[in-house]
Amino acid sequence: MKTLYLECNMGCSGDMLLGALLELLPDPQQWLDRFHQIGLPRVRLEQSTQAKCGIYGTHVSVLIDGSLEETEGSRDHHHHAHHDLGHLSDLIRALAIPDRVKEQALAVYQLLAEAESQVHRTTVEQIHFHEVGSLDAVADVVGVCLLVHMLGVERIVASPVHVGSGQVRCAHGILPVPAPATAHILRDVPIYGGAIRG
Repeated sequence: MKTLYLECNMGCSGDMLLGALLELLPDPQQWLDRFHQIGLPRVRLEQSTQAKCGIYGTHVSVLIDGSLEETEGSRDHHHHAHHDLGHLSDLIRALAIPDRVKEQALAVYQLLAEAESQVHRTTVEQIHFHEVGSLDAVADVVGVCLLVHMLGVERIVASPVHVGSGQVRCAHGILPVPAPATAHILRDVPIYGGAIRG
């Protein structure tokens, strides 16, 4: 059984996971070329090698209309339209990816919608995604699901998740870390905090 182990002692963002999984492929460029043909509008991924603390790894940048989705400390609201689960489901179902990958990506958004509906005390159908509904987030989710599929992963195991501490600025204002919907998703997952703010 092919098992993927995720070491999450610094959390695990979408671009971190994309970069880590991309390194496991013998030909990352072949995967990037395939991703650019799945039909995700306005999105392009760029791969680069970066060093952190003297350790080299792959970084994946998500470009929307040729520019980075996020800038230092701020978000360009133009790229972050608010989408509901139905819109995102239609977008994902229309992509040229295997059905299993579509199912996994849709399951991610279903989980997010259920967590948000709990926090906002409303129905899944009335949830409007902010940050996770943006095109760069969709690229992260679909990209990771496609990489897991191509790698033939049968089981995923993760370390306890370091959730950081402090606060995060989002569409709903300043929230504690982990944010309420994140805390709901992690309710049965081993987590810990600490002095690292993130």
